[in-house]
Amino acid sequence: RGRGPAIPPTGAIRNLRGNLYIIPGQGPNTAVLVMKTGVVLVDTKLASYRDPETGTTVSNGEAILKQVRTVTDLPVTMIINTHSHPDHNGSNNYFPPTVEVVTHENLRKAVLANEKIAALPNMLPDKTFTDKMTLGSGADRIDLYYFGPGHTNNDAFVVFPALRTMHGGDQMAWNMAPLIDPNAGGSVIALADSLEKAVKGIPNVDLVIEGHDEVNTWAGFVEYTRFNRALLDAARTGMGKRTAEDIANELRQKFPTQTKDELLPG
Repeated sequence: RGRGPAIPPTGAIRNLRGNLYIIPGQGPNTAVLVMKTGVVLVDTKLASYRDPETGTTVSNGEAILKQVRTVTDLPVTMIINTHSHPDHNGSNNYFPPTVEVVTHENLRKAVLANEKIAALPNMLPDKTFTDKMTLGSGADRIDLYYFGPGHTNNDAFVVFPALRTMHGGDQMAWNMAPLIDPNAGGSVIALADSLEKAVKGIPNVDLVIEGHDEVNTWAGFVEYTRFNRALLDAARTGMGKRTAEDIANELRQKFPTQTKDELLPG
């Protein structure tokens, strides 16, 4: 079938709400929080990409910083990685080693298991959490949550309470069927539980930044959670009794958005 369209290049920064921005392209949506004393990045995209027009290799870290510089001259002081995949932490080492890197504890374990990656600057986190951690305060406050495996075993939900906004990482990469990496501890069976715990445990959020696609609403995130529970339940009850096609067709009627048969942006 061929490889399909190339991953879009790092895009233009755009304001989402208040002092929060997003930079699309080259993997995930990079969130940019401009604090009083510095800039926090959530996910740093792939390490680099080859410009199809010039044939040159472009550093995504450089591309991210170029976009940040259009809104502030403050230094990047912190990087939060939502999980361990290289499209989400690939440009960490572009930034100075003074930048504080924050992740879930299981991401630290994943990095330590690969000596080559662990030796790179900013790949091994400086600070980790297990269930919940709060960084900063007031307009600069960031809450980190972990509710269990899903896409990987180290997926963090990053919440900006003052802005009522959450970066969902690849627990909601796109508003579609689940994206799971078993080799990184991910589990399609655990995902529904983890999402439901997030719905119950994260208060006062209006907007949800999907890992790779667009910005959704909290109601959209709740519907995505309902779909993942329905998918798991349908597979369990239908296994050995119904065809996968029959199960899928029934789900399409109830969840047309998540079961579209099309290639989504990014």
